[in-house]
Amino acid sequence: MVVIGAGVVGLAVARALALRGREVLILEAAERFGSGVSSRNSEVVHAGIYYPRGSLKARLCVAGRDRLYDFCREHGVAHRRCGKLIVASHESELPGLERVRSTALASGVELAPLSHAQALALEPELRCAAALHSPLTGIIDAHAYMLELLGQAESRGALLACDSAVTALAPRDDGFLVAVNGAPHSLHARALINSAGLSAPGVARLMDGFPAERVPTPRLLKGSYFALAGRAPFARLIYPLPGPHALGVHLTLDLAGRARFGPDVEWVEDLDYTVDARRALGFYGAIRNWWPALADGALEPAYAGIRPRITGPGEPAADFRIDGEAAHGVAGLVQLFGIESPGLTASLAIADHVADLLS
Repeated sequence: MVVIGAGVVGLAVARALALRGREVLILEAAERFGSGVSSRNSEVVHAGIYYPRGSLKARLCVAGRDRLYDFCREHGVAHRRCGKLIVASHESELPGLERVRSTALASGVELAPLSHAQALALEPELRCAAALHSPLTGIIDAHAYMLELLGQAESRGALLACDSAVTALAPRDDGFLVAVNGAPHSLHARALINSAGLSAPGVARLMDGFPAERVPTPRLLKGSYFALAGRAPFARLIYPLPGPHALGVHLTLDLAGRARFGPDVEWVEDLDYTVDARRALGFYGAIRNWWPALADGALEPAYAGIRPRITGPGEPAADFRIDGEAAHGVAGLVQLFGIESPGLTASLAIADHVADLLS
């Protein structure tokens, strides 16, 4: 079997297949694994709060969250279940806070409502009218997690080939022919998993005869992050109410206690990871809604990520697209589109879902 893409989901899929006794080759176009979407996120373990009931995001996030915590404990991957607060900065936002709570409860995720006084007892620097406490939210060392996934896959015989861009695909009765780096079709795969992240729609279009209507148009949603100079006075993650395209500029912590804020929302046409320092102006205003003590000049450009969206501006975020034979009619093929957040949290559950489709 060939897995295209060595991000966190591709590595999880490769591990799941290898654990089931399959021969697996992972093809990664970049010079190292996990250098795309998987290395440019907030490293948050999501509880499963925001996703519509019954969606793949909701189901796989909740299932993946519990498995991810177990995996980290069992294999020594650094993580911390620090919890988070979702805040209503003003009385006018209280109905929105209740909508978040109702959506979470529909997926079996309970959030504890906090009054103004209760929220400040947990986080004295916070300004809010009320909040919701999510005790199941956490943070993880994403690179260490990917290393462990790769190590387990390789221990069962999987192979990783970096600097190996897929350039042509041809279905056959007994599988697929795969061309790499412009060479003739030289690899034969009995099954093929397209987990190429931002490049997944482009990879799908390489396949001879694949129905074009089954390939979504990629949309690139960039989010910049800014780091806080010095330590943050918060022990938990702090999130505002979600916006139409993202969860809002929020505070996340790394395992050393350093704070960063983001992401904001910027629709782009090209893969540009430059952080424009001028975007900090919008960050100060957003953050001071719930942390008014943020000092001028305290934010420093950190990094940017790009989400592999399959819906554009003015459209609601799409669910995960995990298309097996029933969706496109090609036996032995699974295509993964729009695997953005909570892809990291859901990765182990996504991997088993893909393996089940192929079995």
